Amino acid sequence: MPNFVEKSLSSRWLWFIARCCVAILFLCSGLAKILDVEGSFQEMQSAGLEPAWFFNYASAFILLASTYCILFNQQIWLASLGLSIFLILTIAIVHTFWSMAGLEAKIALYFALEHVAVIGGLISLAIADHFRQKLHLIGAIQ
Repeated sequence: MPNFVEKSLSSRWLWFIARCCVAILFLCSGLAKILDVEGSFQEMQSAGLEPAWFFNYASAFILLASTYCILFNQQIWLASLGLSIFLILTIAIVHTFWSMAGLEAKIALYFALEHVAVIGGLISLAIADHFRQKLHLIGAIQ
């Protein structure tokens, strides 16, 4: 591996950029639930989640609290776990492609697969954080 690549992969700036890339999705979604309350309530109701206000604000809390943890490098494993469970529940409740037909099923499947890919990214983030902490303890990285 070229020296530049090795130094970049262990750098703080690239670690921050990676966390920002993962967090932006959840930050935007959490803020949308707070800034567009009516639209978010309608989303919850169309998914059959009642009371809509509870599920909307619970979702916003999970999304924003997890985003905070990821951005500020705090308990990334817990944030990744919480967001992964959130995404799995979203697939099971909203993107139920197995109970749909035609184009609707195809679109729901694509959303479900996208969520699975993001879960993989969250797991990777937690793994990277774990090993970065170990390397920091032995003085291999700052």
